[in-house]
Amino acid sequence: MKLAQIRTVVVAVVLVLALAVLIVSASGCGVVNRIRSKNQLNEAARAYREGRFVEAEQHSREAAQLDPENKTAPMFIARTIHMQYRPGVQSPENVAKAEQAILAYQDILNKNPQDEEAYKAIAYLYGALRQEDKLRDWITKRAASDTTEPAKRAEAYIVLASKDWQCSFTITESPATKITTVDPTNNKATVSYKKPADAKEFNQASMCVKQGLAEAENAIKFDPNNESAWSYKTNLLLEASKLAEMDGKPDQKAQFTKEYEVALKRTTELSAAAQKRKEEDARQSASPPKG
Repeated sequence: MKLAQIRTVVVAVVLVLALAVLIVSASGCGVVNRIRSKNQLNEAARAYREGRFVEAEQHSREAAQLDPENKTAPMFIARTIHMQYRPGVQSPENVAKAEQAILAYQDILNKNPQDEEAYKAIAYLYGALRQEDKLRDWITKRAASDTTEPAKRAEAYIVLASKDWQCSFTITESPATKITTVDPTNNKATVSYKKPADAKEFNQASMCVKQGLAEAENAIKFDPNNESAWSYKTNLLLEASKLAEMDGKPDQKAQFTKEYEVALKRTTELSAAAQKRKEEDARQSASPPKG
């Protein structure tokens, strides 16, 4: 073999060995960083348990930097920020902390849209911040999502229906609209409903009932035997009958009352079935194992 050929072979071997060393070094560095990342998460967990949430956040962020593929670190970051928020305190700094936590949870959902903890945490924080429009939009987004499983879509619609029921109930059951009279001859109380002095309140309640009934029906569509869905449909139909009475429409009131009774029957059946299952589960848990 000529000298030039020998030199070429030697150079090639040296380059291959150098490349191998670089690969091994990079791989070893990756392993080391993953170990260091895990250690940082352990420190974050310790600080979290001891209530040192700022320190826990710092450790969590260091873990994420050391190992960007670590799937646990982002949740640690979100949780530690969340725990620094103080519910009920409306100072700019505290509100900013809640909004920072919301962004951290949204980062998790961007990678895993089905993460239930992140979804519920954001809903909680919007509620705590009294950002009702954002909360409703957040829940509505899940309810309307074709990628969300039916049972969870039903839950979302139930939450929306509950809010609309509360909207109407607050108006119909106020002292200005709910009139209770007692017959002195038999001491029997009679309840009647009259329109609010402010027409906007009546219109608001009517809109809420219409919207709530649609949401309850959607919840039933996605989860036909959901007791809560039927319960809110029942209560919203009762609200509809009150509003019809306020509006001087006895025929509509009679129709809504009839629908209310049908829905109430179904709600009662589902409640009884749920209670029966609960009692059966309790009996099986109390029974000694066979064999």
